[in-house]
Amino acid sequence: METHLADFIKGTPEGDEAESILRRCVHCGFCTATCPTYQLLGDELDGPRGRIYLIKQVLEGTKATEKTQLHLDRCLTCRSCETTCPSGVQYGRLVDIGRKVVEDQVGRPSSKALERKAMATVFSSPGLFKPAVAAGRAFSGLLPEKLRKKIPAAAAATPWPAPRHKRRMVVLEGCVQPTLAPNINAATARVFDRVGISLVRAPDAGCCGAVAFHLNYQEDGRDHMRRNIAAWTKLLDDGAEAVVMTASGCGSTVKEYAHHLAHDAAWTAKAQRVSDATLDLSEILADETAALVPLLEAAAKSKARRKLAYHSPCSLQHGQQIRGKAEALLTAAGFDLTPVADGHLCCGSAGTYSLLQPELSQQLLANKVKALSAGAPEGIATANIGCLTHIQSGATMPVRHWIEWVDDVLAR
Repeated sequence: METHLADFIKGTPEGDEAESILRRCVHCGFCTATCPTYQLLGDELDGPRGRIYLIKQVLEGTKATEKTQLHLDRCLTCRSCETTCPSGVQYGRLVDIGRKVVEDQVGRPSSKALERKAMATVFSSPGLFKPAVAAGRAFSGLLPEKLRKKIPAAAAATPWPAPRHKRRMVVLEGCVQPTLAPNINAATARVFDRVGISLVRAPDAGCCGAVAFHLNYQEDGRDHMRRNIAAWTKLLDDGAEAVVMTASGCGSTVKEYAHHLAHDAAWTAKAQRVSDATLDLSEILADETAALVPLLEAAAKSKARRKLAYHSPCSLQHGQQIRGKAEALLTAAGFDLTPVADGHLCCGSAGTYSLLQPELSQQLLANKVKALSAGAPEGIATANIGCLTHIQSGATMPVRHWIEWVDDVLAR
C-alpha cells in the first residue's frame, strides 16, 4: 500500500513502524472473514481492513473524528486478523499507534477519560484491586447485574510448594489474578514441582503493563514493564531459567517488551533478554512431557474420562501463536475435549473491552458460551484470567484455568 505520512509523524519511530506495516497490507480482505466485530456489525470500518484505512488517513493528515475513534475503540485487539493475513500485517501494533494518535487529536469527555484512567490505575495495582473487589462482594446487591456476575466468590489461597529443586523459574503473579483466582499460580507451582521445577515469585514485580498501555496510557504501561524487567533480571542473573506466564494476555505483552522499549536505549537489551526468557506455562510443560505425561496417565487410569470444552484465548492462539499444547496435556490427563465451533473467535473479554463496550462484548459472550456448551461438557477450561471470569459470568458450568483441571487430576 502506498503511503504519504504527514509531517507530524513522518520520520518518528511510530511513523516508521506504521509505514512499514501499512505497506505490507494489500487490502485483500481475508481479515474481515475472521474479525469478530465485522461478523457482528457487517460494517467495513468495523473490520481490520477498514480500520487500517482509517489509521492511514489520520497518519496522512486527515483530522481524526469521534467516529474514527469509535471504530478503533470497537476493535477487540484479538489479532485474529493477524493469523489470517497472508501478508504478515502486524495489525495489533498498528492499532496501538493509531489509537494513541486519535486519542491525542480527539480526546474524550471528562467522565469517559476518568473512567479509563481509573481502570488503568486500579486494575494495574493489586493493592487497589483487591479492596475494590472486596467492596464489590460486600455491596454486590448495589452493582449492575453484568458487573456483579464478573466478580467471583472469594477463594482461599492454596498450598504453594517450597522451592526445593535445582531448576527454578519465576512466575508473573499478575495484578487481578491473585485476587480473582488465587489457585491458578499455586496449581502451576504444584504441577511444576512434580516435574522437578521450583516456581518462585518476584516480590518487586507487578502488572505486566497491558491494561494501561492499551488504554492509551502507554508511558505508564512502559513504566510497569521497566519495573518488571528490573525485578526479573535479578532472578535470571541468579539462575532462573524462564519467566513463566499463567495468563496468556500478560504473556502476549511481556513477549513484546523488547518491541515496546526498542527506542529506550537504557532498557532495550534488558527488555530483549526478558522477552526471550518469557514462556507460557503450556510451552514449558510441553517440553516436560517425558516426566509429566506418565504421571497424568497413571493418575487418570482408574478414573472415568470426563468431558471438557477448551477455550483458547485470542492472546494465546493469535497473539502468541500457541495452539494444541494445553489441549494435549488435558487429553493426557483423561479429559475428552468437545468440539467448539468458531474457536478462533473472541469471547468478548479482551482486557477492559467487556466494560467499555458491553453490548458487543455480551453478544460475543453469548455466542461463545453457546459454542462451548454445545458438546455438553462438565466444565470449561481456558488459559487467561480475563476470559475465565468473562465466560463464567455467562456460563452455568464451572470455568477454570486448564492447569487447575490438570492439578486436580494429579492430586487424586
